[in-house]
Amino acid sequence: MTKVVDILNILDAAAPCRLAESYDNVGFIVGKKDGEVRKILVALDITGAVIDEAVREGAELIVSHHPIIFSARKSITDEDVIGSLLLKLIENGISAICMHTNLDSAAGGVNDVLAASLGIEIEGVVEPKEDGCVGGGRYGRIGKEIALSDFLPLICKALGTGGVKYHDAGVKVSKVAVGGGSCGDYIALAEAIGCDTVVTADIKHNQFLEARELGINAIDAGHFATEDIVCPGICKIISEGFPELSVKIAESDRDCTQFFTV
Repeated sequence: MTKVVDILNILDAAAPCRLAESYDNVGFIVGKKDGEVRKILVALDITGAVIDEAVREGAELIVSHHPIIFSARKSITDEDVIGSLLLKLIENGISAICMHTNLDSAAGGVNDVLAASLGIEIEGVVEPKEDGCVGGGRYGRIGKEIALSDFLPLICKALGTGGVKYHDAGVKVSKVAVGGGSCGDYIALAEAIGCDTVVTADIKHNQFLEARELGINAIDAGHFATEDIVCPGICKIISEGFPELSVKIAESDRDCTQFFTV
């Protein structure tokens, strides 16, 4: 019988929780460690729709990238969104494991998958930890130098997103840094290691201004799009360790943002 703790252990081996940032909340977050698991849903976020899908599918565990509990809580009630989601998990006997910044940093995690999706041959880590092989972001070169106007549609196609925000520094794309999720603070780091382009998400106005001053292309491809691509990898880790289990990406795991163009 496979238990929740068995899934936690195999995920921790692939993306050790010790790699998580100090502010983060990762690992086993909701449920019973000795709870039996036969079906698992994988999603970027544990939303109401994802929980409802888990109930319909009879899944006992949801594995997500983003933690359902991020900040400290003094109560769990139905008077706020997160409290309501937690109650729904508990009432339906569904456990939750969340692999966040540890999965960003780990080899084969979010940033490696993002780089590979964009055709980047990885040369190093933007913000290395420990032995330098893990950490925040990745950088490397694409196959050949191309215009930014040609690189942007490649990003949209590779990540399945309807659009991006960007700053065009007037330089071609060759050496690219990537950071899944909110990594606008990598812009200066990327420029310092010779990158001409940064692809990440949630870039703030002042960070776009910084990119302009530094003469580096900055592309905001969206939080969901730059991270959801890791979900198949999570499924693979679990399925290879426990082939008898049903493991699938939640069909309701969808981007909550849309793009309007004129």
